[in-house]
This record gives sequence, C-alpha cells and structure tokens, in this order.
Amino acid sequence: MKLLIRPLLPGDYDQWLPLWDGYNAFYERSGPTALPDLITQTTWKRFFDDDEPVFALVAEFDGKLVGLTHYLFHRSTTQIKQVCYLQDLFTDASVRGKGIGRALINAVYDKAEAAGASRVYWLTHKTNTTAMQLYNKVADDSGFVVYRKIF
Repeated sequence: MKLLIRPLLPGDYDQWLPLWDGYNAFYERSGPTALPDLITQTTWKRFFDDDEPVFALVAEFDGKLVGLTHYLFHRSTTQIKQVCYLQDLFTDASVRGKGIGRALINAVYDKAEAAGASRVYWLTHKTNTTAMQLYNKVADDSGFVVYRKIF
C-alpha cells in the first residue's frame, strides 16, 4: 500500500486520538499535566467547523493513521496576505524516518500556497533535535529561530 496524505475525516477520531495523545505526551502534556478533555474535544470540533481557520491532515498507511498535522491561517501585521502556522506535527514512532513528516509538511505547504498564504512557519522545542534535522532541510533559512517556507 502507499502513503496517503489526506484531510482528517469525522470518522477518524479513534485513530487520531492516540496520535494526538502521543504528540502531547512528547511535550510532557500527559498524566497530571495532560490537556483537559475539553481542549481535545474543542480542537476536534474546530477541524470540522467552516467558521474556524484550523485544519488537520493525516498520513494514512495500510489503512492506519500514522501521522497528523494541524495548521491554521491568520493575519499578520507585516504582510497583506495571510500566513500559515503549522501548529502540530506528529508521526507514530513505528514509522519515523520514512518520510512521513516531510510528506505532511509538504502537504501543508501545498494547502497554504493554494490558499494564497505568503508563508508557512512553525516552532519546535530546542530539545527536538531529531525533528530539527528534517526542518532544516524543508524550511528556508530566514535568520530567525522560527522555521518557515516563503511562497
């Protein structure tokens, strides 16, 4: 089977939730520091609300969700066009190093460009050195400690 990057669907919740939980656990939001369920439920609902600028893509491999990315569009005080913030990116540990993170980032680039955004940017924690190796390959060097892709 092939890797498929596609929009999140309402029926994906049971496969999305473990990825979301894994993402949050990576950033030490689990157990006593876990996000309240209200945040998870509100985030999920926003993906399917046409009035919200929040979107989600998933990576599907062999019928199983193995990665996610969440992104949003917003205005900028230094640009006329909107910008895209890639807020969350996570792949299941069993598929890391197989190009899924790159495919998800590229899919966000495509969505942002199609929406007329001027750039995509994101942040990561300074200890996330493995992911930063990928980010340094797929983002423009802007001189800032923020990763972005300019269109």
